[in-house]
Formats: sequence, structure tokens, C-alpha cells
Amino acid sequence: MNRQRLRMKRVYQPPDAEDGVRVLVDRLWSRGLSRERARIDPWLKEIAPSDALRRRFHGDPEHWEDFKIAYYAELEQAPAQSAIGVLLDRLTHQAITLLFAARDETHNNGGSEGMARQASRVSRWHIH
Repeated sequence: MNRQRLRMKRVYQPPDAEDGVRVLVDRLWSRGLSRERARIDPWLKEIAPSDALRRRFHGDPEHWEDFKIAYYAELEQAPAQSAIGVLLDRLTHQAITLLFAARDETHNNGGSEGMARQASRVSRWHIH
């Protein structure tokens, strides 16, 4: 299997040639952004935190560790595992960039690398 690159970045950053497949991993659509401008390929809500978890955390870095634990548990559920499988298939052929809207580039579901951890259990990629 060919090793591909998995990246994470804000959906508001301009697309670039190294992005490969651009996957939105937020539960809600990003404000003021068209699908065409963002160049979003799939929108995988299934690997986004649930609405309840998103509301409970609501960008509070003080609760970041609790958020990660709960989010990783959600990623173990069947809908998320199915979506992760889609990404695994694509990663065998293409680079993937996970896109998130949060202003905080460290404390968010894309930056938590939870999906990347799940994917890494199945195979090994170069994750940035």
C-alpha cells in the first residue's frame, strides 16, 4: 500500500495543490463559505463531534482533555467507523486534508487528530 499524506487545516484557508481530497469534518456547514470556494469534496459529518459534545465543549480549552476522551469514544461508534473506512480507502490513492471551521487551530476536532489516531490503528500514514 502506498503511503499518503493526511493533513488538517481550517476550511477558511485557501485550497492548495498539496491538499488532495478536502474533507469537511464539522457537524455544521461553515458560515459564509460555498462548497465551490472551499473545494470540499466529501462532507463527513459522521466523524464530527456530536451536537451534544460540541455544545458541551464549545471551544473551552480548559475542558480539552475531557472533550478528546468523549470524542475518541464517539469515533469508535459504527457511523464514524464507516466514514473512517471511506477515508482509509481514499488514503491508499490520494492525500487528504481534514477541514474544520474552529478559530482555535489546536483545540478542535480536526486538530485533535482523533480521526487520524483511529486511522493509524488500521494502517500507517505520514500525518501532518
